[in-house]
Amino acid sequence: MSTQASPASRPVGVALIAIGIGATVTSMGIGLDQYGRWGARFFPLAGSISLILLGIAELYGARPSQPSDRKHLPAILALLLLSVAYVWSISAVGYLFSTALAAPLVLYIFGVRNRIGLCAAAVLCPAIYHAVFFVALGVFPPFGRWFDLLDVLGGY
Repeated sequence: MSTQASPASRPVGVALIAIGIGATVTSMGIGLDQYGRWGARFFPLAGSISLILLGIAELYGARPSQPSDRKHLPAILALLLLSVAYVWSISAVGYLFSTALAAPLVLYIFGVRNRIGLCAAAVLCPAIYHAVFFVALGVFPPFGRWFDLLDVLGGY
């Protein structure tokens, strides 16, 4: 088996690098916390740099050449569109509500069909992520312009 990257992996590698660079630039625009530390910038920046590294690995043939399999393209497109809608909805309706909608949809895209599991994800994912990032790590939660569930719940 050849270890050369398939021609189809080149656009994927370039796209990952481009998205990673854009995300890195955007992450650097996140303000420092009140003590001058990176705070909320750390996780988006780490994810952005990871995208760049994955793009480089993909571009330079880190995986063996394989026949092109397009059966997952609809799920990839759905995940891409959902991620764009999720980021936009956070600015409109806040983090908790957006995550409560996005978490079960992502699980559904990845094949989870259990209704109880999807409903649990709608409640548990926002609660756990809120506890980890905003409570334990002290990251400032993004509030929504139109509506924010934290206003109703009396949150941070």
